[in-house]
Amino acid sequence: MKTHLLRYFVVLAEELHFGRAAQRLCITQPPLSMALKALEQDLGTVLMERDAKNVKLTPAGEAFLHEARKVLAQLQHAAEVVRGVAQGLQGRLDIGITGSMVYRQVPGFCRAFRAERPLVELCLHEMSTRDQLQAIARGQIDCGFLNIGTPQDDIRTLSIGEEAFVCCLPSDHALARRAEIDLRELAQDTFVMFAREVAPANYDNVIACLQQAGIHPHTRHAARQWLTVMALVSAGQGVALVPACMQTVGMNGVCFAALRGSRVSTPAVLAWRPRGMPAVLEAFVASVQNLVQAAQPELPAAVR
Repeated sequence: MKTHLLRYFVVLAEELHFGRAAQRLCITQPPLSMALKALEQDLGTVLMERDAKNVKLTPAGEAFLHEARKVLAQLQHAAEVVRGVAQGLQGRLDIGITGSMVYRQVPGFCRAFRAERPLVELCLHEMSTRDQLQAIARGQIDCGFLNIGTPQDDIRTLSIGEEAFVCCLPSDHALARRAEIDLRELAQDTFVMFAREVAPANYDNVIACLQQAGIHPHTRHAARQWLTVMALVSAGQGVALVPACMQTVGMNGVCFAALRGSRVSTPAVLAWRPRGMPAVLEAFVASVQNLVQAAQPELPAAVR
């Protein structure tokens, strides 16, 4: 059944006059009459009783009018959804995040994008950097906020800024009340480390920082989440270097100190696969880039 026949029928049912209905449809009366006959033949019943003066819906016609309006409304909705998706105004984005990104700019990025495009559904998935890169390559997520220095050839990245590391100490540590410390003062301490296989860039940066201070760390634990690292420090299992944003967690039993003379930091990027990008992903990347540039105008947001 052709959709234009439904549209013709609805207009005729609203006007109950062939001449006025034809005018609304910008057609002549004969095609309208032929359309009604075609519908009645397809359905095997009379939809309208008509004579030289009157047009009246039959009970079957009343029922068909109700259903035809629903079908046309659904078709209109489908067309609007398709146009919205094509323009990046509707759809869904699956976004990977590492644990520490919750305490950085990512929630703000998501809030701003939802305000711009309220019909887009954003679904966040907590994953390690390694798992995110694999998921992006396989098309399982659209993009991800992760910690990586040099991207893979088939991945593009947008830097969202570097995050300095700070020292996380048990609250009863001898240096716990210091505002800043020299790493060399921790040479005899046990370090709780982030597992290298989860985020190699984070691990390597911490090790490089310790080695620059002449420390070959004694490590006892390898955690997969920064919160786990901090919980182990709180439990007296050692000290750790963690991203500065983790200070906002408010965990009991730990204190933080800046690193004197050290500039170690962790890279943070938005990563995605550029091939076949949907419009909604292009819009999200552009939104994040604009926010990064607005927050750090002296440091243009570089896409690599």
